[in-house]
Amino acid sequence: MTTQFEGSYLGNNERLSPDAKLECKICWYQYDPAVGDEVWQIAPGTPFAELPEHWCCPQCDGERDQFMVVA
Repeated sequence: MTTQFEGSYLGNNERLSPDAKLECKICWYQYDPAVGDEVWQIAPGTPFAELPEHWCCPQCDGERDQFMVVA
């Protein structure tokens, strides 16, 4: 069972704007679409909602649906 936290993404892409920044609730890594993700070779400008299904936190392997919207 997934625990819901205030601001949690929970897999709902409709809640995200293209420039939304999200933060891992486990290690506090922030995904910024303007920067992308070097570890997963995600190009700058890629919105969180367009990340591949297999993508997870590059620092702690936290699942996508556990990220929280921060901006």
